[in-house]
This record gives sequence, structure tokens and C-alpha cells, in this order.
Amino acid sequence: MHDKRRRSLPVVGAQARQEAAGEPGLGAGPTAAALLLTRRQFTAGSIAVATAAVSGLSLHGVGCEPPDRPSTDATNADATLRLIVNGASVELGIDLRSSLLDVLREQLQLTGAKKGCDHGQCGACTVHVDGRRVASCLTLAVQADGREITTIEGLSPEDGPLHPMQQAFIDHDALQCGYCTPGQIMAGVACVREGNTGSVDQIREYMSGNLCRCGAYPGIVAAILQAAPEMEGT
Repeated sequence: MHDKRRRSLPVVGAQARQEAAGEPGLGAGPTAAALLLTRRQFTAGSIAVATAAVSGLSLHGVGCEPPDRPSTDATNADATLRLIVNGASVELGIDLRSSLLDVLREQLQLTGAKKGCDHGQCGACTVHVDGRRVASCLTLAVQADGREITTIEGLSPEDGPLHPMQQAFIDHDALQCGYCTPGQIMAGVACVREGNTGSVDQIREYMSGNLCRCGAYPGIVAAILQAAPEMEGT
């Protein structure tokens, strides 16, 4: 009777000579002890990497910047971007693939514009570029080079009164969780400036690109109606 253990693919060349000489062939696996040691080393290494990443330590010369410090280093950047953001001139290095939303949030630490769907369908990322509302998640940062950007942070003075639209949202309780609110306010301001507040239906039509999953639409429409006459001439 043939030994079934021998019914494997034939070996040739160097492996055949090794097995003939009694040496372990290429197909020989590691011993249990060696395998256990390898797993332990792998686990220890994984824990060390995770700990370094969480604690913000430098690993193999790659440092982690604290989130409260804008990253404007252009050393390894694909391009240099120049913007006027909320009235201040900014110059920073960017990856050519970066969206305007990511540059605002990750490099300039302006986190008012929210990343909701990241597909231009919810409006949570709405900002103004040269006075025109855009979905910043679909806008390449390089497209905004040399342009004036306004985010929710720059809508009213830091120590001054709220913008009429911001105050109207508070007066009419036009929010619930608040996640979409910055985008709703920026879209509402643009809606007024575009002259699209002639009726409730018109407001709903021109605000339809901004979704509120909490369903605060009646308050949002009422807020825009209140803010519109106060914004005349702005």
C-alpha cells in the first residue's frame, strides 16, 4: 500500500537535493515555538505602534502635530495655495488632491464646515467662495487659489454681534443636533443675497441642497424670512 503522505507534488532542484541530504526543504514550516515567538513579536510591535500613534509620539522620525496647530509646511507639498480666509491672507502647502473642506478643517483648523456625506449631497460643508456658496467637499483646494473664502467662523466679528442669520436661527430654534447648522446658515445667507426669498416655496427650492436630518425645516424657513429684510444692502 502506498503511503498517502507521500502523494504530494514532486519536488525538484535545490529542494530535492536538500531533502535527499536530510535538510529541511523549502516547504518545511516553522516550528511551533518559532511560530509562537513570531506572533508574540508581531503583537508587541503592533501595540507599540498603536501606543505611539495615540500618544502623539514620533515613530521612525515621523512626527504627529498637535491638532491645534495649523499645518502650513510646504516642504513635501505638491503646490502652494494662497487664500484670503475670513479676511486674513493665508499661504500653505497642499496635496493637489486635497479638497477645500479638508484644507479648511485639517490644515487651518476651521471646523465649522462639516464633513457630512462627502459627496456634495447634504450641504453641511457649505462655504462661500468669492461670495458664492459652494460645496467645499467637492471643490478642489487648488480651484480656490487666490480667492476669498468665508466660513461660518468669519460670518460675524469675534467680539461683535451675531450675523442676522445666526440670530434668526436662534430666535426660531432652527436647529436640533446642530451638525448641519453651519452649512444651513451659510446657504441661507447666500439665498438672501441671491434674491431667492420672495416666498416660502422659493426659499425651500433654493435651500433644497441643504439637508436637515432632524427635520428643522419650518424653523429654518422662518429664520431666513426674518433675516432677509435685516440683511438688505449686505
